[in-house]
Amino acid sequence: MARPRLILCGFGRVGRAFARLLLDRAALLRETYGLDLRVVAVADLDGSACLPDGAGASGGLPLEDLAVHFEAKRSLGAFPGVGRPGWSGRQAIEGMAADVLVETTPTNIQDGEPALTHVRLALGRGLHVVSATKGPFLRHHAELRALAARRGAALKVSAAAAAALPTLDVGQVALAGARVAGFEGILNGTTNYILTRMAADGAAYAEALAEAQRLGIAEPDPSLDVEGHDTANKVVIIANTVLGADFTPERVRVEGITRVTPKAIARAKGAGAVIKLIGRAAREGAGLVASVGPVALPLDHPLAGVHGSEKAITYHTDTMDRVTVMGGKSDPRGAAAALLKDLINLFRAH
Repeated sequence: MARPRLILCGFGRVGRAFARLLLDRAALLRETYGLDLRVVAVADLDGSACLPDGAGASGGLPLEDLAVHFEAKRSLGAFPGVGRPGWSGRQAIEGMAADVLVETTPTNIQDGEPALTHVRLALGRGLHVVSATKGPFLRHHAELRALAARRGAALKVSAAAAAALPTLDVGQVALAGARVAGFEGILNGTTNYILTRMAADGAAYAEALAEAQRLGIAEPDPSLDVEGHDTANKVVIIANTVLGADFTPERVRVEGITRVTPKAIARAKGAGAVIKLIGRAAREGAGLVASVGPVALPLDHPLAGVHGSEKAITYHTDTMDRVTVMGGKSDPRGAAAALLKDLINLFRAH
């Protein structure tokens, strides 16, 4: 039985969903995978909960109690017995004996902080890293991969590349041995929902967006999604991981869906097509190109039938031809499930 010690950085919706999923799947993890995963520290921006030295040998932190405490708007640093006031993720990573960092901290996607510091520190100590946070990997992918390799640590980020949709697993594992020429995907559920509603009833963009916001599918400020930047960020992570690119978001040509009109939708329908927001990366000559934008797909294209808030990705290969996978939850539990999957696969490989 392997007993990895985890540091969980970030206790927002994804972090708490992950903690609760660990509790729910504890017996399955032991019986099926031989894993007894124990969280020895949970760090948030204004305080942490950390087991005393040596206590991790007999069990982890009381995750459900910590979640209830946090949801009552109380600092983790004030949790009885294990609270560390003023300890952020940095102090937890530097001060705790652990094997894996699970990173879910809200992060600035421009500079990657504070998660970038967390990931650098963890890899520098030889900890494996499993992340649902995109920021560190948009402009520092090559640096972090090289650091992980030097320290003999694994770096797994599938939860940051479309949550539960197994974009990276398919590209790295299912297509092993094939030459991947490129991929195209519907990688943002909000924009796909809006375009689906526009196609279904002729609604204007603003009307479909308002409906998505009422249903909680779109954020109050949806700009990251509807302007195409969320899709571009996922394209960067997938291209860098699967195609060996060294993209940053600035290398991706981006157009969102804000200028898609009912007339454009109707024209596409009349031509036997449907408009989808497609993120792409492909080999072109000796290099790689990437883009995001609305595309009129013929109805026999595998991505044309992806409706509502569903996501999908199609890989193009030399030996396996075209391979498509679709679905996967986009909510915090879906991201938590992707984190857990990465942990399981990490220890299968080790």
